[in-house]
Amino acid sequence: MTPKLASESLTILTDLVLPSETNPLNNLFGGELLARMDRAASIAARRHSRRIVVTASVNHVAFNRAIPLGSVVTVEAKVSRSFKSSMEIYIDVWIEDRESGNRNKANEAIYTFVAVDDTGRPVEVAQVIPETELEKQRFDAALRRKQLSLVLAGKMKPSEATELKALFQ
Repeated sequence: MTPKLASESLTILTDLVLPSETNPLNNLFGGELLARMDRAASIAARRHSRRIVVTASVNHVAFNRAIPLGSVVTVEAKVSRSFKSSMEIYIDVWIEDRESGNRNKANEAIYTFVAVDDTGRPVEVAQVIPETELEKQRFDAALRRKQLSLVLAGKMKPSEATELKALFQ
């Protein structure tokens, strides 16, 4: 299977925060943001695998900044690394300043998707080729995150988590 550039999966969704999507403080509901991130991540995973994809896990979500009513929100998702049938998707969320147009990072998340066939069985996906320095950092860290997840789930012995052990030696 031919490896693919991380940039080939880049997905950008831009939308406005409407009143029906806000909490009593007039900020975007966290669940609404999660849904937007899930959609963007799904498209990125599908672009990489060219298969049906399903959300396997939400590995990390950081709600660092509230997103106020009327904000222009941009969700950027990109496959950071692939494994046998799974793909880690890194998501950055930006809000645009109404007056200056400057973008500020508001939130980030890491999702895992699995590519499946028409019967729902996992299928192999292409490897990812990182190009930029940020893509390389996220690619390298993805293996550590995967090993940590497997150790916590009891699917890998801590002694086998070589990437994690290397951090402490």
